[in-house]
Amino acid sequence: MKLTISGYSTALFSTWYFVHEFGLLFDAGDGVVSHLLQKSRKIKHIFISHPDRDHLTGLLQLNQLNAYENPPTIYYPKDSGSFPALEQFSKRFDPHVAGSRWIGIDDGQEIEIKPGYIVKAIKNGHLPQPNGVIKSLSFQLIHVKRKLKPEYLNLPGKEIQQLRETQGIAAITYEVREKILSYSGDTPVEDHERWKDAGTLIHEATFLDKGENSGYEIRENKHSSLGEVMEMVAASDVERLILGHFSSRYSNAEIDAKIHELSQQYGVNIPIYRVLPGDFLRDILTTGHLAK
Repeated sequence: MKLTISGYSTALFSTWYFVHEFGLLFDAGDGVVSHLLQKSRKIKHIFISHPDRDHLTGLLQLNQLNAYENPPTIYYPKDSGSFPALEQFSKRFDPHVAGSRWIGIDDGQEIEIKPGYIVKAIKNGHLPQPNGVIKSLSFQLIHVKRKLKPEYLNLPGKEIQQLRETQGIAAITYEVREKILSYSGDTPVEDHERWKDAGTLIHEATFLDKGENSGYEIRENKHSSLGEVMEMVAASDVERLILGHFSSRYSNAEIDAKIHELSQQYGVNIPIYRVLPGDFLRDILTTGHLAK
């Protein structure tokens, strides 16, 4: 399906991605409102990956601008205390946002955002998290539908309808899931199966090479290198890749050259889009393509 994705992502400064067709925002760093302007009022669901400031400091302005009618719901990792504190502050500072909903979610939890479409939360390794503690998440947008079981395909419509009424739809159909969009958040590359058949994958690539984490991975926070991401994508059957969260230490030319090099090294032949440091892209899948 066609997706229109706007976004900004520069390591340490701000990250957010807006999926227009679903009113869906992943992360809410600075500038989300000032870039989207009136389109920010279309945001209905906000999924924040973790409590780093560059991923959430746009929340207060976004929330107060959209609080008057049907405010968006804010979802966050359930064990991150930063979000309840921010919710309390925002509701004291802007009393008219008192009706906004902030919901902590767990690893594996699925939220229906419109009929047939869910967002699934996936625990990642960006922050130290003991078993059962959830402070950093990735997300998948999944289309869920049901198909008629093969043994019923040749039955007349009236018989199928009768079976549906007497046995229930679950008895005569099976569930099919299509991964529409996956968003890594900040995370190391943890395995090559996580984003298999991901459709469109938005993945961070803070560093161009392994070992370039000096001054960044403080407090044991972990990130991905571009090489690790490209190696993983080569084995994951991803249809298209959006790269972002590059460190501003790199020039645009360095980033593009490295993407070219690694695409050839790992045989990655899918469309690759990139959000370069400091750039806002209104439609990434149209304006962010890196020509081969």
